[in-house]
Amino acid sequence: MKKIYVLDTNVLLHDPQAPLKFEDNVVVIPAVVLEEIDAKKRLQDEIGRNARQVSRMLDGLRERGRLHEGIPLDQGGVLKVELNHRSFIRLKARFGEMTSDNRMLAVALNYHLEEQESDSPRPVIVVSKDVLVRVKADVLGLPAQDYLSDRTVSPDAFYTGYSQVYVHPGVIDAFYTDRSLAVSELGKTVYPNEFVILRDETGTSKSALVKVSTDGTRLEPLRLAGDPVWGITARNAQQRMALELLLSDDIPLVTLTGRAGTGKTLLALAAALHKVEDERRYKKLLIARPIVPMGKDIGYLPGEKDEKLRPWMQPIYDNLEYLFDAKKSGDLDKILMGLGSIQVEALTYIRGRSIPGQYIIIDEAQNLSRHEVKTIVTRVGEGSKIVLIGDPEQIDHPYLDSVSNGLTLIVEKFKSESISGHVTLEKGERSKLAQLAAERL
Repeated sequence: MKKIYVLDTNVLLHDPQAPLKFEDNVVVIPAVVLEEIDAKKRLQDEIGRNARQVSRMLDGLRERGRLHEGIPLDQGGVLKVELNHRSFIRLKARFGEMTSDNRMLAVALNYHLEEQESDSPRPVIVVSKDVLVRVKADVLGLPAQDYLSDRTVSPDAFYTGYSQVYVHPGVIDAFYTDRSLAVSELGKTVYPNEFVILRDETGTSKSALVKVSTDGTRLEPLRLAGDPVWGITARNAQQRMALELLLSDDIPLVTLTGRAGTGKTLLALAAALHKVEDERRYKKLLIARPIVPMGKDIGYLPGEKDEKLRPWMQPIYDNLEYLFDAKKSGDLDKILMGLGSIQVEALTYIRGRSIPGQYIIIDEAQNLSRHEVKTIVTRVGEGSKIVLIGDPEQIDHPYLDSVSNGLTLIVEKFKSESISGHVTLEKGERSKLAQLAAERL
């Protein structure tokens, strides 16, 4: 049975192509949603870009007919802009003030009531990324759901980059003897550059930490993660895995996820400094992060570009101070000025750039949208390596969540590629307090 989907503004601002992704059903865009889209179109950010893209899409569809009467879509569905769907007196009696959200819900409610009077009523479903809008819809007796088309995977199926496999102890002995093992010995599917912890199925403490080769055919020992890197030593198995990927020249795309305090940024910076300053493998280290505040924005910042960026980039500078052992105020600035090979940037102006021969670290990548992460990774030039770091559970972006952000997308889309590697760090190493807070709060 065909359904009627009523879209909230945040769905369109999150994915401008959303109206085209509901198969052969009817998609309704209330007039109040158009008003909110219009209010966003002048913004010079991702939301403004998406608002303008929605406007262009609707303008293109006008060539097929009148939007308020319904436009047939290529996939068999119908798109309709609802101008004034009856009165919203029923809803006003329940929620009082007619806000934009309530006006959108009134459209859905009136559609629902109309359908109930027909011989074969169609389900009317509210689609919104706003939890409270979905709660209000439920109060009104309307089915409501989050926008699901952009979800890469359910949270319990996230790719961690490693797995444990219980094998016969002879298999572990054979690996230590030959320093190699065929993937077929595992009896399970693994991805290129994935890590595997081999454990004795008989219950002894015998084990081995191995890595799937780039071509995905054999298991290899870890080669690069044993010695300290810029004074940093791996404190657990996942950190060893991370350093192995960060130091490998044949893996140009690395993603690291994990809760606060697991060492993601520090490990990436240490490996990058080793590659740039010690080995001279890359000519420059570029560190960037999205400008998305946690909590209320503090507004405009005084000074030149570097001075404006300093508060946003302070977590990066904190880690650099630790690595360079800079104890006095101003020491780090002098060190960075003397080196000249470390560049700390915002992601605002990355569009149109080509970045060859550099080690690139993108911190807080969980706050990137799918479009933004595509824009960033496509900037990577020949001979560069890019590392994306973040915690999908700490989203500050208003239109993203743990399963729809750019970092999660790139982990899932690239997990089977030979040029990429991923590790989820689990154990906090910042301090006992930080680890306990990450677990309990």
